[in-house]
Amino acid sequence: MNRLMKYVGVFLFIVLDVSAAPPVDGTIFVDPDIVTSTDPSLYQGISYTGTGNRVMFDRRTNTFETYNAFLFIATYSDGLIIEIQVNPEFTTVEAASDIASFYGNEVGRLPTLLRTDVQTMWIHMGVYLFGGGNNNLLIHTGQGELYIADGFLEEVLIHEATHTSLDAAHAASAGWLAAQVSDAGFISTYAQDNPTREDIAESFLPYFALKYKRDRISDLYASVVAATIPNRIAYFDAQNFNLFPYSLP
Repeated sequence: MNRLMKYVGVFLFIVLDVSAAPPVDGTIFVDPDIVTSTDPSLYQGISYTGTGNRVMFDRRTNTFETYNAFLFIATYSDGLIIEIQVNPEFTTVEAASDIASFYGNEVGRLPTLLRTDVQTMWIHMGVYLFGGGNNNLLIHTGQGELYIADGFLEEVLIHEATHTSLDAAHAASAGWLAAQVSDAGFISTYAQDNPTREDIAESFLPYFALKYKRDRISDLYASVVAATIPNRIAYFDAQNFNLFPYSLP
């Protein structure tokens, strides 16, 4: 909340008539304080396992490439592990270890739910968007620096990890599709334009903020979320998701 006024422009087009256009363009960049570096990380550390050929998606070529990557196993206190695959362009084990540890720790701020299906992490240089899916999180470190500077790194990771861990089981489920129909609209233009691909990820972050980080969002945004996607909220509630280490207030 302390930085929310920087983003007051986001709210200029929020309306409480939920039958109208979606209230925001996208939900990632509404508030940078939903999760921050002050929140706990379940990250325990990484171990270097050597180098090995890995097929990694690279947005710079928009293709899957085979790299002889630096490989690390990241462990978390809830028992989950992730193999972090670092592009050999980082040159040294030390440089690769530093970046693997940084992102391993940041991903540790995500609740258990969102790391459940994250088996690997691909890390490249470059200013290209992050990605989720494929049991993976895709990181481009130049883009990560921009997210960090604006305070939105954790929110981006939540969005992308939602793709990885929730889309397959929920995006086409009968309950979710019924919730979409029952709600008056979509929480964001991005979700509305991509209802089968982005609605879960666009809806989960505001749901998480409303339920678990209510003190970090404005009353206006909380009201908008509750009014716009009540049936999606009820669907998420009904799943009894494991959001450790976060708990309902």
